[in-house]
Amino acid sequence: MLASATQADKVHNILFAGVGGQGVLLAAELTALAALRMGFDVKQTEVHGVSQRGGSVECHVRFGPRVWSPMVTPGEADLVVGLEKLEALRFAHFVQRSYGTILVNDHAIIPGSVAGAQETYPFHAIEFLQQKSYRVMAMPASRVARDLGDGRMVNTVMLGAASALIPIPEETWLSVLESRLPARFRDANLKAFAAGRVLAAGSA
Repeated sequence: MLASATQADKVHNILFAGVGGQGVLLAAELTALAALRMGFDVKQTEVHGVSQRGGSVECHVRFGPRVWSPMVTPGEADLVVGLEKLEALRFAHFVQRSYGTILVNDHAIIPGSVAGAQETYPFHAIEFLQQKSYRVMAMPASRVARDLGDGRMVNTVMLGAASALIPIPEETWLSVLESRLPARFRDANLKAFAAGRVLAAGSA
């Protein structure tokens, strides 16, 4: 649970980051819908590069009694959810250092369009963040999604893990998933979501 969740006037700040094709926007949308169902005022926005080519994608979700701006301010995020290691590193400065958490998928996507990317990619991003005293929860979400039959469900695995840290009841998340996801993908994604919650419990 986010450390400051008990404050009655708290605005919760969450940033999702990944690359195009990882489902960053859907994870953020589901979070916003869950917060709406709880009666919170919610703002959501996204910023992305050439997402169809695997560019960086970030999505901000803010909810609370009253929210004025959709953008999370650097240094104020309760939770940064990185669906890929480089993106977690890129947006680490958004996290609130005293109580915020960086939730990161221990998975690398090498930018194919960048010359020398294999040599310069920060494969030790997680260790670097830990050395800098960030609170980091790393998990093999991509592997878990593949083991469940579809690596594209990494966003749902990560959402499940994130949901364990966000002050919204599990039944609300499940209701949103069941109503928002197409029927043919629903059961698999519910399993992915549950697997993510298990990962978070094991990493806490």
